[in-house]
Amino acid sequence: MSKEPFNLWVFGDCHIGTDLRFGRESLFDVLSMSERGGDKGGPPFDWDIAIDIGDMSGGQEVPVDHEGHEVVRQFGALRDHSRASIYNICGNHDRSGLDENPAWWWRKWVDPTGENTPHSGVDSSKRPYPVNGTWERYGIQVGNLHFLLMSDINEPSQRIGRGDLGGNPGGVVSGETFSWWKEQIEANREDIILSAHHYMLKDTTVASGEWEGMLKDSEGYWTSGYHGYKALGSPKGASYLYWVDGQPDAQAFEKYLSDNPGDVDLWFGGHTHTNPDDTCGGKSHVETRWGTTFINVAAVSRHHGTENISMSRVLTFLPDSDKVVIRCYMHMDDYLPQGWYHAAERTVTLKKAFEW
Repeated sequence: MSKEPFNLWVFGDCHIGTDLRFGRESLFDVLSMSERGGDKGGPPFDWDIAIDIGDMSGGQEVPVDHEGHEVVRQFGALRDHSRASIYNICGNHDRSGLDENPAWWWRKWVDPTGENTPHSGVDSSKRPYPVNGTWERYGIQVGNLHFLLMSDINEPSQRIGRGDLGGNPGGVVSGETFSWWKEQIEANREDIILSAHHYMLKDTTVASGEWEGMLKDSEGYWTSGYHGYKALGSPKGASYLYWVDGQPDAQAFEKYLSDNPGDVDLWFGGHTHTNPDDTCGGKSHVETRWGTTFINVAAVSRHHGTENISMSRVLTFLPDSDKVVIRCYMHMDDYLPQGWYHAAERTVTLKKAFEW
């Protein structure tokens, strides 16, 4: 067994096309910074693998090939790590249209399973830990850490979807994905379970409650807040995983965790961009509920939205310890100095000691 720490980098919401319009290469910058340090004094940091929680695309319409080429180009910033060391899930901005093949753009250019290697450059044989599953839902195993990674999808019952509704916020998974998630937990109870989806669960972290993604204008009408107001796009649940198996505000994951507290140690997500000190609805970026620690890692982008502060999280797991340290890294210096934000560091207790 290794006695070295395992460092997990979790980032997301790069919105590459948006930042590029402002002259910033969001993904390239943070990948380079992780290995070689930043231009404002931020140090490089160690990571063994990374999880990208989605929203590579910055478009309000359906993503297109031009931005896909840019995604692959910016992954070229890596020097000390393989592209295969980054595991990706699909965000709402990465979805394709209702009348297109499901997530074709994301599967072509980001490609977690290596089904489109000539376009994406992802070679599954080079994964440090094999992918077990499909683009929509897959697992990886690192020692006794069992990762369950779930992509956001279009909700089939919505007649007007991504493209027609722009970003169309409101998180979605299929019934098959939810069933797979439960089965994986129940089959791996001896492991430490870590779940990831682009969205947080309801009422877990900053602005993840009903209507908390929106604001009311001076006349009392709902309007855009953290997320764009789309009257036909389930704005009530714009900042949490709202649809499960075609049911709005399903709370299927929440009910399972309430009935089985502690079965899942950590949940990673993003989608709601803000600063690391922000709270909304009495909730911060890192909160514990049902014995699960929820971590909103967003966002790497600086320009996609009005309150973006570019940041990510690094988790350090120590062998033979049930403690994990969660650190926050600031990628720019407009809010705080570039580098580690020590006041945001947290240490949480796992249900058992980490081994690898």
